[in-house]
Amino acid sequence: MLALPVGHPRVYLTDVDVALSRFPAMGPARAQAATGLLLATAIVGTWLAIHAWAMFAFDLTWTSLPLALVVATVQCWLSVGLFIVSHDAMHGSLAPGRPRLNAAVGASLLFLYAGFGWRKMRDAHFAHHRAPGSPDDPDFDADHPRHFGRWYMSFLRRYFGWRSGLYVSLVVTVYWLVLDVPAEKIVLLYGLPAIASSLQLFYFGTYRPHRHEEAAFADRHNARSEGFGPALSLATCFHFGYHHEHHLAPHLPWWRLPAARRRVREQHA
Repeated sequence: MLALPVGHPRVYLTDVDVALSRFPAMGPARAQAATGLLLATAIVGTWLAIHAWAMFAFDLTWTSLPLALVVATVQCWLSVGLFIVSHDAMHGSLAPGRPRLNAAVGASLLFLYAGFGWRKMRDAHFAHHRAPGSPDDPDFDADHPRHFGRWYMSFLRRYFGWRSGLYVSLVVTVYWLVLDVPAEKIVLLYGLPAIASSLQLFYFGTYRPHRHEEAAFADRHNARSEGFGPALSLATCFHFGYHHEHHLAPHLPWWRLPAARRRVREQHA
């Protein structure tokens, strides 16, 4: 029986799963952790720096509005990155063999992203991997498997509860009433990127990979991958659009999914 890394959902493995589960490492676990943590630091550090500048230094005017829209777009993408890093931490692929570090980083980023709870999100994600695209999948809307809007609303109701609402309300209240940040800056440079990132994550990381189409799914993972090249894949969802590969090999971090995608294509060529 193939041994899975700590923190992985237990699933039955196919031959392709086994092939990808043995996908050659780029070196020792320490090297993967160093690369993953360096990338995570760059994503989180850039998000924090831009956020602080946007809230407390940037002067929002009609003249600076085009720049503000660019900043909001960048923050949306970096917010997606925050969540993807926390997702790697759930699978233990951020820092292999260091569960406490994975949990600490993952929990911190989920809270920063939207006040999410670590255990609730991790347990739900493992349930998704155990039964992807089925009524037992918390990320899937079995009643509306092709309808973006209804599925997204059910997704929001499941994950954005009172805790997230309280967190966002407290942040906005402190910025607006205590730190005197203009409301329009909070909406445009904090609220809008956060909402847009949830749409981006859902569309490219859940809806497109798992939605029902006329063509059947390739296997029991009920997932498909995008045909995007690496640059567009990175821009859309930090390679999470290579979703079938992620389900085949959940131990791989986001930055190794393009190589996994190439390997799967070579196997089927």
